[in-house]
Amino acid sequence: MATTILIPTALRAFTDANARVEVEGRTVGEVLDALVARHAALRPHLFAADGRLRNFVNVYLNEEDCRHLQSTATAVRDGDVVSIVPAIAGGR
Repeated sequence: MATTILIPTALRAFTDANARVEVEGRTVGEVLDALVARHAALRPHLFAADGRLRNFVNVYLNEEDCRHLQSTATAVRDGDVVSIVPAIAGGR
């Protein structure tokens, strides 16, 4: 199953400047694992030392927040799009 992962500008330095990466997997977790297997330098930016997705990394499946689905266990289908959206802090 081919899934497209959209890479935010801030992380493209770790994906050879690619804005999109096609990977195989049956769940959001599997496609993220395939992404970091291909682009190892991206791992510490997405995952904590214990292997869990970092708190400030938001992941969407076809524009739906995976936290409101089954998180990384959410099933993906051929042609789905996974977006990685780092949380942005700021304000006063």
